[in-house]
Amino acid sequence: MYLHMATKVHPIVHAEISVIPITSTANTSSDLESSGISKQIAKVFDSIRRTKNVNAILTPMGTQIETSDFKAILNAIEAAHQSLRTEGNIKRIISTIRIDERFDKSTTLQDKVQSVMEKL
Repeated sequence: MYLHMATKVHPIVHAEISVIPITSTANTSSDLESSGISKQIAKVFDSIRRTKNVNAILTPMGTQIETSDFKAILNAIEAAHQSLRTEGNIKRIISTIRIDERFDKSTTLQDKVQSVMEKL
């Protein structure tokens, strides 16, 4: 008689977070030249990467995070917004969040990239 022991899968939740701070309307040409938001994005990314139980990767179009705790994603989003709330020139914060929660196997963000690279 053989006993089959199921491997316990530790779900890893992946999320892609894009946070866009909306600042005061530009009124002059010098305001238009300084329309970049990299300073604010750096602040947002720093708050996300400091969130407990979250691994974060900055990409050109957002931040990829992975965790085994779904609530950590919500905490990271809250931290991102909180990091911008104290800046006086920000009038609005728009966030886009995509969440991938898998139950059949544990894969990291790097595993997903590697799987695609193997097929190239």
